[in-house]
Order: sequence, then structure tokens, then C-alpha cells
Amino acid sequence: MAKSEEIVYINSEGKRVDGRKVDELRPIKIVPSVLSRAEGSAYIEWGQNKALVGVFGPREALPQHIQDPTKALVNYVYRMATFSVPDRKSPKPGRREIEISKVSGEALERAIFVERFPNTTIDIYVYLFDSNAGTRCAALTAASVALADAGIPMRDLVSACAVGRAAGTIILDPCKAEEDASDAVDMPLAIMPRTKEVVLLQMDGLIGKEEWKKAFELGIKGCLQVYEIQKKALKRKYEEIAEEEEKTIKQIDKELKKVEKK
Repeated sequence: MAKSEEIVYINSEGKRVDGRKVDELRPIKIVPSVLSRAEGSAYIEWGQNKALVGVFGPREALPQHIQDPTKALVNYVYRMATFSVPDRKSPKPGRREIEISKVSGEALERAIFVERFPNTTIDIYVYLFDSNAGTRCAALTAASVALADAGIPMRDLVSACAVGRAAGTIILDPCKAEEDASDAVDMPLAIMPRTKEVVLLQMDGLIGKEEWKKAFELGIKGCLQVYEIQKKALKRKYEEIAEEEEKTIKQIDKELKKVEKK
């Protein structure tokens, strides 16, 4: 692969390395209810990123000494498969996975009505099968859908998106090649869209005040786009359930008419 200095990050037509515009997200696909043994679940494809999320609970927090009589504990576990990156990853959780688990769990805790479930735990397990930049945002987005799928009361969904910089240009949802630029900045952002409350904000790299303002505004716009995709995924699930119920009712009516004719 060519060195990062030789890559044309933005061409004369304003297109990026993968053909997107500077304010364009990678393709996102979200499918809820994919695990039969979890209270809620979701599968996400975000560009090359692929992740599966399972939600269990609220259930009694064990051992009892970890229980909080005022709220539920949110246990978010983020793990990457050994084959999810070009060079085989150690199966042991690394510092990065532990850090992402912590900040993502805190982001979701802000959205969940944890005070309604004292002495319990809500377990959220995230498994990454493939990765290409922005995995924490993809995982957090899918986890929010899985929580809604589980019927856990929430103030709002949590929508996440990253903003970055490559070759001096602020870009939405950077891919791995763009993250490797010599002047790269990576800023994962997550909000509760109805109020635009920021529940996660991190940054790797140095950025000026004006660039920061531009990046933050672009990130909010990106999160709102993700929010629409999340809502459509959940809505589609219930539309499919309604269609199945309608087919069942029609079949029952058909069978009853046959019985009446006899």
C-alpha cells in the first residue's frame, strides 16, 4: 500500500478515497431481533464494520455486593474477534477494548431509565467480526437499537458517528485509510438526538478552534442521519410483525370459512 503522504484524500471533484463526499456516511444496515435467546439484539453493517449485539436483563445483579439499591448497573462488554483486523489480534481484551466498554456503557446509562430497576444489571455484549475504523460508533449505535428491541425504557436512542480530518479537510465518518493520514484527527461523538445531549465525546489528535466547531457541527448532522436509520430499522421490524399477523389472521379466516361450508 502507498504511504499516507501519497494518497489523494480529496480529489478535484471533492470525492474521498472511497468515492464519498466529505459529509457522507458509509452505507449502514441495521437488523434488530437476530438472537432468539437474548432479550434484545441487533446486527449492524457500517461500511466494512460488522458487529452483533445481545442485551440481557434487567436481571438480578450477582454477586449481591455489586448491587446498587438506587439503579441498575449497565455492563457493556466490547470485544473484537481475533480475525477482525489484518494482523491477528490477541483474544485477550486489550486496553482499547476495556476503555471503549467503559465509555460506551456510560453513554448508554445516560439514556436508560436505570432508576427504575434497582439491584439489577443490564448486560450488553458486543462482538466485532470485521473492522475498518469507527467500530465504537457502529457498536454503540447497534447496542442502542438492541436495548430498544429488548423493550428497556429509554429517554431516547443513542446515535453515534465519528468525524475526522485528512489532508486538512474535515470529513464525516472516516475510513481506515483516512485515519492513517499524517494530519489525521479522529473524534467519535454520540448524542441523544431529541435533545442533542452529548453522551460520548472523544478525540485523538490536535485540532484548532475553528476546525473543532466545524467538526462538531458535522458530527451532530451525522448522528441525526444515523438516528433516522435506527428508527427505520426498528419500525421495519414491527411492520414485518404486523404483516405476519395479518397473514395469520387471513389464514385463520380462510380455514374457518372452509369449516362453515362443511
